[in-house]
Amino acid sequence: MKHSKNDSAIHISQAIQELLKTQHLKPKFDEANVVASWERMVGKAIARRTKRVSIRNKVLFVELVSPSLKNDLSYHKVQMLELFRKEFGEGVISEIILM
Repeated sequence: MKHSKNDSAIHISQAIQELLKTQHLKPKFDEANVVASWERMVGKAIARRTKRVSIRNKVLFVELVSPSLKNDLSYHKVQMLELFRKEFGEGVISEIILM
């Protein structure tokens, strides 16, 4: 039976996902992926004004450089959370805390 390159890529992807699940690494992988994607998700302007992004117990903590940006983003937390859930799945982030 001959396999195309696409078949192999799908099987490799599935194998990696299975490995992450069986080794209980998927939550850490998902968290690292969210943090690494911060700039892409919120844009360069906000990312440049962000001191630190971290996740603990499915809560995304975002430390910002100015109180005014924190205030502005607080009005958009629901939309931001929905955006992250669409991108990374329902179980990765349950809340966003702006600091």
